[in-house]
Amino acid sequence: MKSTSPINKTWLMAGVAAVVVLGGAGIYAMTRSPSEAPASAEADHAEGEEGHAEEAEAGDGVLVLSAAQIEAADISIVGVTGGGGGETRLSGRVEPMIDARAAVAASVGGRVERVLVAPGQSVRAGQPLAILVSGDAATLRADADAAQANAVAAEQAHSREESLADQGVVARRDAEVAHAQALSAQASARAARARASAAGSPNASGRLSVTSPISGVVTSVQVGPGGFAAQGGVIAEVTNPARVEIVFNAPPTLAAQVRAGSSMRVQGPAGEFDAVVTGVAAGAGGGSGATVIRARPTGSSLPPAGSAVTGSIVTGGTAGGFTVPSEAVQTIEGASVVFVRTATGFRVAPVLVGRQADDRTEILSGLTGAERIAGANAFLLKAELAKGEAEHGH
Repeated sequence: MKSTSPINKTWLMAGVAAVVVLGGAGIYAMTRSPSEAPASAEADHAEGEEGHAEEAEAGDGVLVLSAAQIEAADISIVGVTGGGGGETRLSGRVEPMIDARAAVAASVGGRVERVLVAPGQSVRAGQPLAILVSGDAATLRADADAAQANAVAAEQAHSREESLADQGVVARRDAEVAHAQALSAQASARAARARASAAGSPNASGRLSVTSPISGVVTSVQVGPGGFAAQGGVIAEVTNPARVEIVFNAPPTLAAQVRAGSSMRVQGPAGEFDAVVTGVAAGAGGGSGATVIRARPTGSSLPPAGSAVTGSIVTGGTAGGFTVPSEAVQTIEGASVVFVRTATGFRVAPVLVGRQADDRTEILSGLTGAERIAGANAFLLKAELAKGEAEHGH
């Protein structure tokens, strides 16, 4: 019987061991790989479904934005407020304010010595417009001087009587009478000075200046040098062009619906601007009985006095109506929409709009009133929505 050498036996055992090891590795690989591959495929499939879900959600008019993104885009979130009502259009005119017009008259009659201004010239408050020479004014100045002299004399007499009473030369009662006479003389002097001041503070010759009570522009001069100005006669007219307001003639029924502080939209020669009502006077329109509404602009200047304007104001609020800022309403494919805030961003809500006034738009349907919507910079959401739909289409 042939025997096997020790060396061959050793190599045979090593080969069997290698086969066993390699076989075990192959079995491990075959049993491990199938279990790992499906897990990776399921993850990829889940991510794909999530991406398709987000795309489908964005395509349905929903924008996914975080609070940080909304804040970075400076998109304001506002509430839906109650309101609505009818829009009333009014015709009006830009007019100077009551305190912006002055018809400067002569307080005393006299001869016009000089005229110091001409129509169109700018003047300041207290600036002389004309110089008059008046006999009545001279009399007033003389009376003031005489009254002042009497007051001085009465005060000196009172001082002497007080000194004599202290020495026992005269009775104390005489000093008291002198005191009363001094007080009366002082009162008469004050009254005389006031009359002279009201007349224009003339000098001893009766010459006085007629001054403008306001700053503005001279619109007319009614007298000339050498002429005579009667007491109360108009010397010149001055208007301050910077102090103007809008005056509307409204129906009498509007007096109960408009209040001071109400906002309105005004259309002028240079375009539209916002205004606020400063006063409502029922029946102030003369014989017509119309209501006069006065308004001033907010954040803009008015056209020159005499310009015709039209205004619109919302009156007669309706129950259950809603209003939103006009910038919150956007147009998408010809339809009016607003962007309603959600937990993950915004969704598009179609709305039916009504009247618009004072930067607010009436919402007739589409909102419940409990929503929070995008206000300022809502157009950015419209642009982002259009961008997402374009990318989804590709």
